[in-house]
Amino acid sequence: MVNKKHLVLLASAGAITLAGIATAQANTLEETRSRGAVQCGVSDGLPGFSAPDDSGEWQGLDVDVCRAVAAAVLGDADAVNYISLNAVERFTALQSGEVDVLSRNTTWTTTRDTTLGLNFTGVTFYDGQGFLVSRDLGISSASELDGAAICIQSGTTTELNLADYFRANGMEFDPIVFDTSEQTVGGFQAGRCDVLTSDTSQLAALRIQLDDPASAMILPDVISKEPLGPVVRQGDDLWFNIVKWSLFAMINGEEYGVTSENAEEMLSSENPDVARLLGQDGNYGEGMGLEADWAYNILSQVGNYGESFERNVGMDSPLEIERGVNALWNQGGFQYAPPIR
Repeated sequence: MVNKKHLVLLASAGAITLAGIATAQANTLEETRSRGAVQCGVSDGLPGFSAPDDSGEWQGLDVDVCRAVAAAVLGDADAVNYISLNAVERFTALQSGEVDVLSRNTTWTTTRDTTLGLNFTGVTFYDGQGFLVSRDLGISSASELDGAAICIQSGTTTELNLADYFRANGMEFDPIVFDTSEQTVGGFQAGRCDVLTSDTSQLAALRIQLDDPASAMILPDVISKEPLGPVVRQGDDLWFNIVKWSLFAMINGEEYGVTSENAEEMLSSENPDVARLLGQDGNYGEGMGLEADWAYNILSQVGNYGESFERNVGMDSPLEIERGVNALWNQGGFQYAPPIR
């Protein structure tokens, strides 16, 4: 619905104490319903994950999580205010209460999960850090990058992983640091660096923004684990459960064959798993303060996880990322949601 830049942020995430976070918090569900929209923190424009289309409507895998939460809570997947945040700003915006949920290609780490007053609610995309290079360099492996100038975005786990990898392999590099992903890919295209490093999914998104995407390639090396997922504030377990189970509903929906196209038809399914998921056998939203049809609203308006993946980042999208480890658990991947029972 609304695309607006946040107005006031403290200088750093650490500037807000945990006591301050607790004071700033209230009942997020009540506030969201009173407002009539979910305040969702997204990226500053990453195709496939969160970026406005040509008409200004936000699209992407991360955006669909925001829409799923809005569908569950408000019955309307479009009832979302999108707040564009860069990597440095994102945690402060969540801590301060400017956004209700951060759904912005953010890696789940120990420090972020235990020291910032935040909770990760699941994994929307299992990723890893890689390298984008110009084909003209003739490089086929990260082991050939000794002495390279490398474009990198500040405020990310990417900086730490890069330093670890080069130190462990006895190599040196010249970091060229930018504040946003747009600036990073601009620096790479302008020749300010030999290599651009980020999560491989982000590299795929940035590559298609080049004037000549075919001129660059992603090396096969993956140097880290980057589980990306939505984040909420600690201290509001009800809201934590809502965001967590909104994602789980999308994953279970794919496993049970419920799509945006057949959700209404599936209301009469005799499969007990489907009946519970769609609110036809008990109200499994009651413990979250939701109506029985909360998951039906998600699946009918947003679709299941597989639908979201394919249209945003998969083979039906410009990014053409294969499911790989992001396939369901029963199809060789990692995606697995607890049962609704």
